Amino acid sequence: MTPTTRWDAPENEVMRRLYEQRFRGLHADGVDVDGEGRLLDALLERSASVLDAGCGTGRLAAHLTRRGHRAVGVDKDGALVRAARELQGDGIPFLEADLAELDAATLTGGGLPDRYDAVAAIGNVLVFLAPGTERAVLERFRALLLDGGVLFTGFATDRDYTVADLDRDAAAAGFALRHRFATYQLAPFTDDAGWAVSIFDAVPSRP
Repeated sequence: MTPTTRWDAPENEVMRRLYEQRFRGLHADGVDVDGEGRLLDALLERSASVLDAGCGTGRLAAHLTRRGHRAVGVDKDGALVRAARELQGDGIPFLEADLAELDAATLTGGGLPDRYDAVAAIGNVLVFLAPGTERAVLERFRALLLDGGVLFTGFATDRDYTVADLDRDAAAAGFALRHRFATYQLAPFTDDAGWAVSIFDAVPSRP
């Protein structure tokens, strides 16, 4: 059994409810929530396969699908997976699964591919994992990426899990940092930036 994630912590119960309500409202109002998707779309070759890890209500997977990519979403929160299926329609596969246990067998058992051109963990996904599991989750992401694949992350810099922690864990998991920005509009990253958008390349596996 995996440790309790920060997302599932009792003190975050209200936040969990408000998160779904907020994105349902943004979806209903037609608000632009695709900043992350536009950046990732620009990075990828056409018709890339993308795993939206911690997909929430599915907005990233939906945007990438509209742009011609083959996107799927995975989230541990069953309520959010149900919301994603409702809001984004039947054309995008969404799977309820724990990122700390995610592997090829889990994905194929849910009818999804087992390897991807890109893994995206946006919107504070990494900082809501169970403390101490971040490196193991990054290792799982690397195992699901094709050589030459890309890891795309974004999170607030005022959390317990820091950018320095990410860089250390990503390097150990088999990633090399390509770019880092302070926003999804490519503002330069500085030490006082409130957000870190990081793009990592998967280091090729040894023969």
